[in-house]
Order: sequence, then structure tokens, then C-alpha cells
Amino acid sequence: MSVAIWAIVPAAGVGKRMGSEVPKQYLEVGGKPVLQHTLERLLSVETIAGINVALGEEDGYWPDLPFTDHPRICAVPGGRERADSVYSALLHLEDRAKPDDWVLVHDAARLCITRSDVLKLIETLRDDPIGGILALPVSDTLKTVDDQHITGTPDRRQVWRALTPQMFRYGLLKRALFDAAEQERLVTDESSALELAGYRPRIVEGRPDNLKITRPEDLPLAAFYLERQCYE
Repeated sequence: MSVAIWAIVPAAGVGKRMGSEVPKQYLEVGGKPVLQHTLERLLSVETIAGINVALGEEDGYWPDLPFTDHPRICAVPGGRERADSVYSALLHLEDRAKPDDWVLVHDAARLCITRSDVLKLIETLRDDPIGGILALPVSDTLKTVDDQHITGTPDRRQVWRALTPQMFRYGLLKRALFDAAEQERLVTDESSALELAGYRPRIVEGRPDNLKITRPEDLPLAAFYLERQCYE
């Protein structure tokens, strides 16, 4: 590709739903912290020029990971919310990234991401003017709810589960996140910021084992997926 590809990993969260004193990105799976698995997967993609990891202000776990001196990894200050961390990392790329460069934003807790899925996303979107995300079609019947009562059943054919990485042009993503913050609009992922700006990001179907660690029961499932992926 004629433009550079950068990665951002927001890792400043504490993962309250895990019920652990250790942030979920530093819990061990298969003998390694979650974040170490995630970064090793991203580093396996040679086309990624650099990875900015956005850390919490009082993060005392990062120095114990084997990445502090890695030439392709840079630790940057994170923020209170995910969007704040991503925007902070984008600002740290200002001197190196061009407006048309690509930025891959990937959840720190998605340790089962595969090199093949990242390459599929890059290849599918390489000529797209905006970008898109990895996602999965929904197979369950979904319900909308208000005060614990069902208010509707959306057509699941029109609903996908958003995954990461999410891949967007540097200039567009930076502007979309800035505008969303200025307008005090809720942004839960990078795609939602682009959607608020009037864009329609593309969907690229990803693998179902791209699990995000959210609850304690996710840890053994992630270990199972990692073991199986070693033999694929």
C-alpha cells in the first residue's frame, strides 16, 4: 500500500465487570497477560508501521510486559473513556501520519484476533475512501427493551456485532472524534463517530473466535480459542 498503516490499542480501562483488582488487559490467559497476546498478534502483521498503546495514568503493570523497548510500540497517555484514549493516540501520531494513512483501532481485550482477519480487513478496505470494521452477523433473535419489558424485535438480518480492528483514514477519524467530543455525543466505537459525521463505514465479516474479555467466564473460553488457533 502507498499509505502507512498505524495501530492504536486503547488499554486504559479497568474492566469493572471482571470483578478483579487487576485490570482485565493484564489478567493471565495461557501463561501471558491478555494485552501481551493482543500485541503479539498485531506485531505479526508486518505492514503495521507502529502501534500506539494508550495506558491509564496509574498503570503499574505495563513495565512488566516485554514491549517497553520494542521499536514498533509506543506507550501514550490514555483517557477516561475509550474515545479519549484513541484521540490521545491520534494526537501522538500527528508528526508521522498523513491524512490518508490508515489507523487500525483494536480492543486490548481482544486477544484472539488472527493475522488473517487483520490482513483481510486491510486488503478489503485498501482503496476505500473512508474505512470500515470487522463484524459478525447476528444469529440470535434480538429484543429492544424498556424498563425490563420488550418493546420490539428488530430484523436480525440488518444487525451485525461490531468487532475490532476498526480501520479508518487518519484525518477522517481524528476529525470525527473531535467533533463528537465537541458536541458531547456518545461514541462507543470508532465507527459510531464516523456515522455521527454522516459517513457509512463498510462491514467486513470477521471470525467468530475474535472474543473480547469482558467477564470472568470469558477467560477459559479465550484460552480454548488460543489453543485451537495454534493448530489452524
